[in-house]
Amino acid sequence: MRDPVSPLGNASFDGFCTIKEIGPLGMISLRAKPDVKELAKAVKAAVGTSVPAQRRIEIAGDKACGWMSPDEYILILPYAETGAAMAAIASEMGAAHHLAAVVSDARAVFRVEGDKADQVLAKLCPVDFDTLVEGELRRTRAAQVAAAFWKEGNGYTVVCFRSVAAYVMGLLSHSAEKGSELA
Repeated sequence: MRDPVSPLGNASFDGFCTIKEIGPLGMISLRAKPDVKELAKAVKAAVGTSVPAQRRIEIAGDKACGWMSPDEYILILPYAETGAAMAAIASEMGAAHHLAAVVSDARAVFRVEGDKADQVLAKLCPVDFDTLVEGELRRTRAAQVAAAFWKEGNGYTVVCFRSVAAYVMGLLSHSAEKGSELA
């Protein structure tokens, strides 16, 4: 396996919050109906978590499984472990109808941290951050591009397409400029 390359060279920005590119991470898009009995075993074998409920993410150390749609899950794990995870999924799913694809190189991942991290995203995303709870995964838009994020600890992890990584870094950085905090 080749060495992974971060889309923006692990870019970072310090404003009233810190923005960091944290990729590359291993990511697998797994599609299967939630009632397929093999799904839970496949997710457990690949990333060590249970299948998340709607709009949730289950996290176990440096691995996670997030709900993306009624039949789609995103598995997050160390980049070098995607091959083993794909083999585990194939083994556990067997002949059950599913689709698994490594999408690591098609994604960029950012971390927004700080006491006012919700303000950075609130300027960009049509989400009520007062109701967002830890472990809730949202698929939405950040300005004009598709994004997904979840609250974890003192901030948010944001995932977007790699092709718009520079644009999203610019959005997040501009939104986190000192002096632009919301009242």
